[in-house]
Amino acid sequence: MTESPTPRGILDGYRVIDCSIAMAGPFAAQRLGDLGADVIKVEPTAGEWQRFAAAGGAKGNEINVSFLSLNRNKRSLAVDLKSEAGKEVVRELIAGADVFLQNYRPGVAARLGLDYETLSAINPSLVYVSMSGYGEDGPYKDRPGQDLILQAMSGAMLSAGREGEPPSPAGQYLADAVTASTAFEAVLAALLHRERTGEGQLVTVNMLDALTTLQMQELSVYTVGGVPQKRGSEPNAHVYIRAPYGVFATSDGYLALGFADLEKLGEVLEEPSFAGLDPEEHGWTHRDELYAAVAGHLRERTTQHWLDTLLPAGMWVGPVYGYEELVNDPQVIHNGTFVEYDHPTEGRVKTPGFPYRFTKTPARIDRGAPLVGEHTGEILAELGIGADRVRALLDSGVVAQTAGTPVSA
Repeated sequence: MTESPTPRGILDGYRVIDCSIAMAGPFAAQRLGDLGADVIKVEPTAGEWQRFAAAGGAKGNEINVSFLSLNRNKRSLAVDLKSEAGKEVVRELIAGADVFLQNYRPGVAARLGLDYETLSAINPSLVYVSMSGYGEDGPYKDRPGQDLILQAMSGAMLSAGREGEPPSPAGQYLADAVTASTAFEAVLAALLHRERTGEGQLVTVNMLDALTTLQMQELSVYTVGGVPQKRGSEPNAHVYIRAPYGVFATSDGYLALGFADLEKLGEVLEEPSFAGLDPEEHGWTHRDELYAAVAGHLRERTTQHWLDTLLPAGMWVGPVYGYEELVNDPQVIHNGTFVEYDHPTEGRVKTPGFPYRFTKTPARIDRGAPLVGEHTGEILAELGIGADRVRALLDSGVVAQTAGTPVSA
């Protein structure tokens, strides 16, 4: 008896149509591809906008790093969705799809004939995911859903830092990343429901709700506990955590310290004023004074000195890394956090890998980010579209493919 082949991933056999742009949508779709789904990126014949917007100025050879980082494990179908012939191609694609994902501006999906009502009539079992900045309707639905703006509105910036000083944004594209993870999670739940019932459904995800619900504990302290969100005169790392809690300067860098037993910390720092202090009482009532005292001691010695001193004493402490230190950290290397693969135009690529581990169906990279229309002919052939029609679509500009790619018979 011949053994059946091992699935490439947990989502092997599922087809995802990715009509999203920028970061949140493509990142969510990439996560699905990492788990084995066949993700088809539907983009304009000239390529998605993100191909031409290089974060950090990292342009790459033919694919800039922004696009490269968010579109591995996808195939590219380059098609003009403003043309009726292009819309027909996508409708044929939808008929055999499992998930459709878009983050168009309000009204665009309906104008293109790609709204939920239209596509679910073609494929009632379709999981349709619509992503937005603020929601499908309401007073802000037409506002731009940009990461920094959503961070600012979420309230989180005012949970750290000094009173009276400008708040600091997160050091990552937090709103986009959290929204991507939320959409990824929602797709898996909707697919599970479909497995049980056969029903597809509309799933909506917005950035404002994603960032708000991420703060489950913090906001509940305010809404249920009635504790005001008030910053102090020292840059404590969070208004709802007792001192000392924050990032402190050392003689040669920075150190993160949190949840210290005040009496034991006082012994290590040779700070007699900490003797007899109760962390759960004085850590709140003397938050700024404690922060200032700890800061004064820590700046006198190196980061490594304090790690060597505080860790054995049971303190919760760690170094503040830049990207160079992160990439070369022994635990990160041990975990295999970064993956490397060869890309046909970008050469050897090293990027963050997968945030999950499966013993039987591991995530993996089968292909890097595609060139514009790299798989157009391949995908159209899978739909049963003959070579003559493919040539006609190419000649009319309705679809595009990478130069040198053959037209399938």
